[in-house]
Parts: sequence; C-alpha cells; structure tokens
Amino acid sequence: MDPTLLFIEDDPAIGEMVTEVLQECYQVDYVPTGEAGLERALHNHYDVMVIDRRLPGMDGVAVIQAVRRAGITTPVLMLTALGSVENRVSGLDGGANDYLTKPFDFDELLARLRALRRGFAAETGKTYIGDWLFVPETQSLYDPYGDRISLTGTESALLALLAESPEHIFSRAEILSAIFSPTDTPGTVDTYVHYVRRKTERNLIETVRSQGYRLGDGT
Repeated sequence: MDPTLLFIEDDPAIGEMVTEVLQECYQVDYVPTGEAGLERALHNHYDVMVIDRRLPGMDGVAVIQAVRRAGITTPVLMLTALGSVENRVSGLDGGANDYLTKPFDFDELLARLRALRRGFAAETGKTYIGDWLFVPETQSLYDPYGDRISLTGTESALLALLAESPEHIFSRAEILSAIFSPTDTPGTVDTYVHYVRRKTERNLIETVRSQGYRLGDGT
C-alpha cells in the first residue's frame, strides 16, 4: 500500500498538476484551504505532508504550528513562492522540516519527500511509551525493568502506527487501511490490540470510546 500524503494548496491549477505527480507514489489527500487541511491533519494519519505557505485565511505556517501543538510529528515539506532567507527561516522555525521554492522540479520534490520520510524513520527508530521502550526494528518492547518482550510483525506494526502520532486517535478503519488486508474486519484490529495488551499492560494502548485507539502511557 502506498504511503499517505496530505497536500494543501489553494491554486487549483498547481494543486491538480502536483497531485497527479504525487499520486504516482502516494495516496494523496488534496485540500485547498488551511482550515480544511488542519481538520484532515488532526483526524487522519499521514506519512508526510506538503503545505503551501500562502493560503487564504489560515496560512501554511499557522497550519504547521497547530499540527505541532497537537503533538503530530509527521514530516512536513513547505512549498512557497517566498524564497527569501527570512521566509525560509520563519517556515522552518514554525515546524516545517524542509522548504521548496516555486517553481520547482517534480523530481526534486519527490526526492525531498523520500529524504524526509527516511529521516523521520531514523529519528523514530526507538520510542518511549511511558517507562516502556519500543524498538520497531527488532519488533521488541522492553518493560520498565529492562526485560524484553517479543512482538509479532503485525503487533509491532500496530504499535509503530500509534507511536507515529501519539496524540492522534486512530479509528479502526484507519488502522485496517494502514496495516491489514482489505479482507480483514474491524474486529481484527480489536484482536491485535488485545494481543499487545496481553503481552504488556492494558494502558499501553488506550481505548477512546466510540472513536478508536491511541498510544497510552503504559501505566
């Protein structure tokens, strides 16, 4: 399954053209306003985001700042026609991970996105969940006493997904789409949440009633 990408761009001509290119490698969610983009970012999981700086109403920097305040660490590439050093610095200080000035080459855009995702994966190679240490590379959890707990591939993928955006509530549909096959059902998600809890602590994965699951604190 292709990685997911949120693209916020108010110019319809640029939006459609860039979306067509991005769809060669990503599942693209394209929206034209900052407000709509922020709503998507807060309620859906994305592997990477591409956000235009100059948007009507809520501009791109404000969107990124709101995303970061929500605890979402998804890498963000900012697109802009404003190429001065001051504008680049303000965009990066606002929470963007990279900055690309219009007009740009599509090959460079795709290469920068690949680099962002590689860097993000490296940075998040180990994750603390309260006093528990999660190491996705080895499908391992270490309890507060240092004892290793082995996870299956699916259990590790589930925990890794939740750890990517610890404040985000993942619906069962989102988890199904990201990890499981199209033939699986929402009950499969519940089953694997149970498997992880049985090996660890119930609060390692938190249930949010009528909404889904998010990363807990392990206590």
